[in-house]
Amino acid sequence: MKSKGLHIVLLFCGLLLCVSGYAQTGGRSVYNFLSYSYSTRVTALGSGLISVYDDDPTLLMVNPSFIGERHSNTLALDFTNYFAGTNYASALYSYTFPKAGSFAIEARYVNYGKFTGTNESGVVTGDFSVNDVALTVGWGRELSPHFSIGADLKLVYCGYETYHSFGLAVDVAGSYFNKEKNLSLTLLAKNIGTEVKPFYKGNLERLPFDLQLAFSQRLAHVPIRYHISLHSLYRWNMNYYGADNPFMESDALTNTLIYPSKVSQFFDNFFRHIIFGLEIEPSKYFSIQVAYNHNIHQEMKVLARHSMAGFSYGFMLNIKGLRFGFSRLHYAPGATPNCINLALNFDEIAQWKKSDNPKKLKKMN
Repeated sequence: MKSKGLHIVLLFCGLLLCVSGYAQTGGRSVYNFLSYSYSTRVTALGSGLISVYDDDPTLLMVNPSFIGERHSNTLALDFTNYFAGTNYASALYSYTFPKAGSFAIEARYVNYGKFTGTNESGVVTGDFSVNDVALTVGWGRELSPHFSIGADLKLVYCGYETYHSFGLAVDVAGSYFNKEKNLSLTLLAKNIGTEVKPFYKGNLERLPFDLQLAFSQRLAHVPIRYHISLHSLYRWNMNYYGADNPFMESDALTNTLIYPSKVSQFFDNFFRHIIFGLEIEPSKYFSIQVAYNHNIHQEMKVLARHSMAGFSYGFMLNIKGLRFGFSRLHYAPGATPNCINLALNFDEIAQWKKSDNPKKLKKMN
């Protein structure tokens, strides 16, 4: 049985790698809000893929392969105060059916605020709003005590004044986990899909595809879990060296650009693909998360000033079926979004209330 499960997972991972071969590199994409981090825990750990086998339902927003019975009858609500009046939120509910399996339904909404429209002559034509919406249905299944798979189907809608777009996207993931050693590994192909109705007729734009790999392990004798998340695995070059790069140096005499050494370029590219995170868990009721995302740091750093760009942190409380989380991710000075979430496990809350009833009756007597 274990051998059969292993063969299925190896085939599944092979399909993920094949899918990545069709991904385009470079250029711009549509529906970039699908890549936002909607979970406080994920945001605090660098906004990458997180592979943790536990009962936190907010992780299902990035890892469908861990949708399971332990998340049944749970609700997760997340809100992020983003930049320049932009806010986004999500709501996820997970339930396990006896025969059909485990599912999760999530709704994502991004509001960019109101804008004033004008015509070619500058005459005000009225206010309009800009919104992004995605509805996701996810499914997960454990193939064996150590392997699981999952997939998401996303229905996407974007409305920008008189311009509208509809699209479809799919996430597929496979995970390995070992409860005895407290470790897990996940491979995810994210946002495979296309526009169905583009903003401009006949101009289909690419989606923000990504291939990600995540690893985490809780240390045996220390209450610390480390996370290593790899992203953009379908392409190597993530940096840019040219005249438009303000950090490029030039020769004072010839005014020609001075390019970094090949070794420097290699290590910069290498670490741009990696997110390092730590989760400190002094008790089962409380945890602290910190992380560093080198790619965000390199893209958002400013000249002649030290910056915390790429650093993130947060905490989570977990008390009797109720989770509360808060996190921040630094992009640039003055640009540090705040993210909060509330997750409820209704079955645990119901058991808690039942266990309290005899105590209340005793007190009354």
